[in-house]
Amino acid sequence: MVPFAIYDNYTYNLEEVKTEIALKKKSVAIINEMERFDPAIQKSFLFPRFKTYQAGLYDSNGNPIFTLIEKPLSPLDLTPGYHRKGNYRFYVTKFDDDRYFGAKYLVVGTEFNIHKILLNILLIFLSIVAVTFIFSFIILKNFSKPFKEINKALDDFIKDSMHEINTPLSIININVDMFIDKFGKNRYLSRIKSAAKILSSLYDDMNYLIKEQTIQKAAKKRINFSQFLKKSVDYFKDIAELKDIKIKTDIQEEIYIDFVPQKLQKIIDNNLSNAIKYSNEGKEVIVSLKKDKDAIVLGFKDFGIGIKEPDKIFSRYYREDHTKGGFGIGLNIVGKIVNEENLEVKIESEPGEGSYFEYRFPLEKR
Repeated sequence: MVPFAIYDNYTYNLEEVKTEIALKKKSVAIINEMERFDPAIQKSFLFPRFKTYQAGLYDSNGNPIFTLIEKPLSPLDLTPGYHRKGNYRFYVTKFDDDRYFGAKYLVVGTEFNIHKILLNILLIFLSIVAVTFIFSFIILKNFSKPFKEINKALDDFIKDSMHEINTPLSIININVDMFIDKFGKNRYLSRIKSAAKILSSLYDDMNYLIKEQTIQKAAKKRINFSQFLKKSVDYFKDIAELKDIKIKTDIQEEIYIDFVPQKLQKIIDNNLSNAIKYSNEGKEVIVSLKKDKDAIVLGFKDFGIGIKEPDKIFSRYYREDHTKGGFGIGLNIVGKIVNEENLEVKIESEPGEGSYFEYRFPLEKR
């Protein structure tokens, strides 16, 4: 902007100089015409006229002898040289004698079109901005190209890896279930199955992040919330058994909700997973679901290490206890869903005593 301001000032001053030179030339042309006039040969003098310039002859008192200038000029204006009066510019030539029809002053003037100058400056400015934008865009596009390629390669790698992980996980789960059905349950198989379920839960989180944009646009479905929650609790019982944790439920029957199933699954799974992960061994996790006036209330209560900073708990990659594993993305996904669906959240926690997460789903009026 500073160079452009300097250019703007330079252009304006240049236009003033050009106008002054043009007025001087017109003055010389008129004087030359008057010099060539011979009263003995010509009966009258045809005063020169121009398309964009006006001229006039004035006596020593400033009174017009002959003038084409419509703008009134005072005697104070009639000093030799270049003058500015608003948007009008004029040049005054003083005569030493009265040889030119008794005139003392010749005045030549013109309108100074400041708007045209500003328009030209604006066009130049817009051209500079357009060229700068195009060059910047090209440079940034070329600069960011390697990063886009790396990003795409990384995305493709993650998607391919997720696909490859899903197959062995499914094989492990199916074969463990078949082995238990054939030979009965034992603690070693339980540990294998629990570990596989933990991996499956992590896989589901990663898969959700990959398909997040699609899931956000997914249509809501009528879900039996009570049955949906019970199935999730049953799924996590094997994981809870690894730490000798019992999952207790207080689920009101026949509660229905309109919600995207994948989103509801993430809220339940990640809260259950965290409640088990951060609970002390031999304790319990309480899962509750009930109607409360105008809302459906989903609650998760654990008796574990508690939370020091509840405000940060939904931040991505945030983990208060790094010894517990995980990537800190589970509750971040939950936080996003809460914001997207305008759910109310209440977190109560006391370090060393445990935590309580409560989610209030608006009760639909049907």
